[in-house]
Amino acid sequence: MRIARYRNDGRIRLGVLTSDTTIGELGDDLPDDVGALLASDPKALATVAARADFAADVALAEVTLLAPIVRPPKFLAIGLNYAEHISETGMGEPGFPLFFNKQSTCITGPGGRIHVPKVSEQVDFEGELGVVIGQRCRHVPRDDARSVVAGYLVVNDVSVRDWQKSSPTMTLGKSFDTHGPIGPWLVTPDELPDPHGLRLRTWVNGELMQDASTSQMIRSVWEQIEVLSTVCTLEPGDIIATGTPAGVGMARDPQVWLRPGDTVRVEIEGIGAIENPVVVEPERVVH
Repeated sequence: MRIARYRNDGRIRLGVLTSDTTIGELGDDLPDDVGALLASDPKALATVAARADFAADVALAEVTLLAPIVRPPKFLAIGLNYAEHISETGMGEPGFPLFFNKQSTCITGPGGRIHVPKVSEQVDFEGELGVVIGQRCRHVPRDDARSVVAGYLVVNDVSVRDWQKSSPTMTLGKSFDTHGPIGPWLVTPDELPDPHGLRLRTWVNGELMQDASTSQMIRSVWEQIEVLSTVCTLEPGDIIATGTPAGVGMARDPQVWLRPGDTVRVEIEGIGAIENPVVVEPERVVH
């Protein structure tokens, strides 16, 4: 299944893609967020699957796709997880998995705007495979890790490089608002049983920047879940960004930073693509 969160007729709801051009509405009695759906019932995905055959179709072109998960309990990510990316940075392979946090307020949707903040011009792209946890779990061995996965999505781990380098934890440079595009939907494991071996590509303004396979990860998805669940309880809706391959803007000569007017597209085989325009950060907003 491919479960999407979308806006139609002023309302936000969840739906299941019934074809490449249609989405089936699941009803207003379900949560309007994939994370909340997963947290509401251990059998939530089975409920969605049962409804999918009876869903009323809406044209995909008539709706606005939104981030599948608005505020994940945790947005975790691993750095330096592809050998060629390690080489292009001039750094050595970490002896232990290099995890960091992205603050959940960085989330934006598959067509959401990426802001270039006023405090930096070093905004970079990082196409990544995202893993969504489906059940509350702790101490998950890697051989059983696939059982706690609800599905997969595309992530752009947008990074403000000078702020990233200024903070030993990297969190500040990874957490600016809008710097966590995800989507376009959640693809469940019945449709994608093994997330390793998927082609991952990133374009900026139509120019191919990253082209790799998730089989090139140093730490597999299963190992990442094992390590993280050793430390903390993983919860439904948690997102794990599994690392970026070579080709990031920082490592190019000359360096390529995202500028207002640019468009970034990240596509992963078997999942889909997200495409985000880059704009100047708006003036101060008080909510």
